[in-house]
Amino acid sequence: MARALLALLCALVGCRGAASEDPARVTLHVFAASSLTEAFGELERSFEAAHPTVDLRLTFAGSQVLRLQLEQGAAADVFASANPEHLQALRAGGLVEPSVDFATNELVVVTPLDDPAGVRAFADLPRARRLVIGAEAVPVGRYTRQMLEGAAPTLGADFVAAVRARVVSVENNVRLVRAKVELGEADAAIVYRTDAAATDRVRVVEIPEALNVRARYPIAVTTRAAAPEAAARFVAFVRGPAGRAALERHGFRAAP
Repeated sequence: MARALLALLCALVGCRGAASEDPARVTLHVFAASSLTEAFGELERSFEAAHPTVDLRLTFAGSQVLRLQLEQGAAADVFASANPEHLQALRAGGLVEPSVDFATNELVVVTPLDDPAGVRAFADLPRARRLVIGAEAVPVGRYTRQMLEGAAPTLGADFVAAVRARVVSVENNVRLVRAKVELGEADAAIVYRTDAAATDRVRVVEIPEALNVRARYPIAVTTRAAAPEAAARFVAFVRGPAGRAALERHGFRAAP
């Protein structure tokens, strides 16, 4: 009788253990542009809640740095860039699947809260003795240069030349650009609207809509993805209702 009870007990425990075992977890590695830090941090929590067997691992850096890492063999399942150029180059190299836009962004000027240079409007930007922008290889740097070139017909070549003359530092990602203002090492900087919205330590100066540029954010699954199905689900989640709402909460505009 004792043996029969023991056998029954073991059988019950064994059955319960088998029923409670979780399916094998999937680790999903996502490379994302620095400006996506807060938005994708929120998406990480909501995606994992909706997909409890997936563990999302996020890596943030300048898009050009992430592209280089992928070209050198870094393991990632998804890449979200701050401009199409880097994904186009990776696509040409056979490293990513076709990409799709998921968000847009725009530029603003930020100054310290006390605005020591008196940059009250975009036209005042030459008053900044120390201006920081993104490096030319960085998406925010390219958008900045595009915006300044487009401003010449309206504000004049002298305005553009004066602004360029105030540049004292170029940085390798937009968070480093913003940090120079936060640390009091710059009178002004040009960053994405979303990066300005993510801190209360800077003051925002709007760039006129007619002069601004619209930054496009594409996303793609890599061709060497270890978890391609989970990667495709994440891309769909980013572009779906939950993803669009999160992006808009952080100042992005969801792509059509």
